Parts: sequence; structure tokens; C-alpha cells
Amino acid sequence: MSQQNPRSVSVIGLGPMGQAMVTALLAAGVEVTVWNRTAAKADAMVELGAARASTVSDALEAGAITILSLTHYAAMYDVLGPAVDSLDGRTIVNLSSDSPENARKGGAWVRSHGARFLAGGVMSAGDNLAHPASYIFYSGPREVFDAHAELLRPLSPQEYLGPDDGVSQVFYQALLTIFHPWLLAFDQALAVIANSGHEIEQFLPYAIRANSAFPYFMEAFAEAAQAGRREGLAGFRMMDAGAQHVIDASEEVGVDATLSHTSQAFWRKAVAAAEQTTDPVTIFNLMRHASPE
Repeated sequence: MSQQNPRSVSVIGLGPMGQAMVTALLAAGVEVTVWNRTAAKADAMVELGAARASTVSDALEAGAITILSLTHYAAMYDVLGPAVDSLDGRTIVNLSSDSPENARKGGAWVRSHGARFLAGGVMSAGDNLAHPASYIFYSGPREVFDAHAELLRPLSPQEYLGPDDGVSQVFYQALLTIFHPWLLAFDQALAVIANSGHEIEQFLPYAIRANSAFPYFMEAFAEAAQAGRREGLAGFRMMDAGAQHVIDASEEVGVDATLSHTSQAFWRKAVAAAEQTTDPVTIFNLMRHASPE
């Protein structure tokens, strides 16, 4: 293994995303060294041209930067903990998912051992880094990002958000907040179609067509949230009734409507709040200022 080739990257963590990163870097002509706790996962990457590190310390020493693609930040301590003596002078780019505060704590820990640190969140279509919708949030010291932006560029387009280590996870997790219920809602919709005796293939174009209106709603809701505009009681009651119709349509054909019940609970909470005050009531503020249980 070469030592500190400026066009070299070590990748630790070879799940689907880690493997996609290795593949993209190799395709761009970057020298890649890999390490994974389950060593067999490195086999396919070696076949593509990556070098295999026998230890984490070897991986840290081989790359101009080391990218972590792990399940969470706790895994970073497990992996790097036995190799802290090799961290001094290195650059760690942690692209694992976790909370913003855990990213901040992780950055402080890495720096306490003499290494530089960047945090990131990978917004991608599955593990397809080349998809037009894929990009990566980065945060941490600007000078560290600038020093390595070109080396990281093959992974996906870059969005640098600022020096706070946690801000990349703030934005990343906020987007996943949208994505998770959307996935569940779409499966519920498909289940309603299938259990009602209709073809998913017939329904799909209409779902895609409806999705094209979502940016309009996003812009309108964002504007209202920033302006503090009140949502009317009549509107809350209409959404409560609409949620009930979705629940009925689902449960009539044996589909789990737990997600819709949760949505209805928010509309009913808004109805109750609006009935008790003349102050502006919005779902945005009810969520933003949630009372402790």
C-alpha cells in the first residue's frame, strides 16, 4: 500500500453504500483501500481494484482521507477505538447516519486524538450515487472541506452547510423525516389498491402524477411556517374528516391504517387547540413546541 498518495482514499464500512462509494472512487481513478469488520465483504471491492487493509491502522495510514460508512456513530468508536494511536494527523470523513448531537460528539472525539474531521449525510436514491437526485451534505471546518472537496467529488454533488459538525445531520435527518412516512404511506396506498381488487400497475401513473404537486405544497407550507400564518379551524376539521375517510377505505379492505390514525390524531390535536384559543394555531407550531409527556 502506498503511503499518503494525495489521490488516495480509505473506506471503512462496506455495506451497500460503502461499496457504492468504493466503486465511484475507483471509477474516477482514485486509489482506494478498504477495511470491513466482516472481511469477506471486501472481496468484491478488491476484485474491482481496491487494496485490502489488514487492520484499521493500515487503512488510516493508506489514505489521504478515511471515509466511514457505518450504521451509526457508535460503530465509529468501536472501529477506531483500538487504532487511536494512528489517528494523529489523519482526516476522517464520517458519512454515517446519526443524530446531530452524536455527530458533534464524534467530531470532538476524533479531534481529541489529533485528527481532522468532517461529517456528512448522503442523500441518494438507494445506493445509486450517480442518480441525478443524489448529493451529499457536508459540515465541519471549511478549510478541511475545501482541502478535500475535489477528492470527495466522485461520490456525488456536494452541499457544504457550515462549520457546525451537526448541521449536515440536521438537514439529512429532516429530509428522512419526510421520506420514512412517505414510504409507509405509499405501501399503504398500494395495499388499498391491491386489496380492493385493482392493479398496482394501473394506479402507479396516478401516484406519480399526484406527486408532481408536492413541491407546490412544500413551498406553501414553508412560506406559512415562516410567516406564522394561522390555519383555520374549518381546515383542521376538514383534514380530520379526510383522514377518517382514508382510515375507512383502508380498514374496509383489511389494510393496516396505523399511519392514518397517527395523522388524524394530529389534526384532532389542532382542532382542540384552535377551539381553545384565538392565537394562531398551526401543526408546525404544535410540533415545534411539543409538550413533554
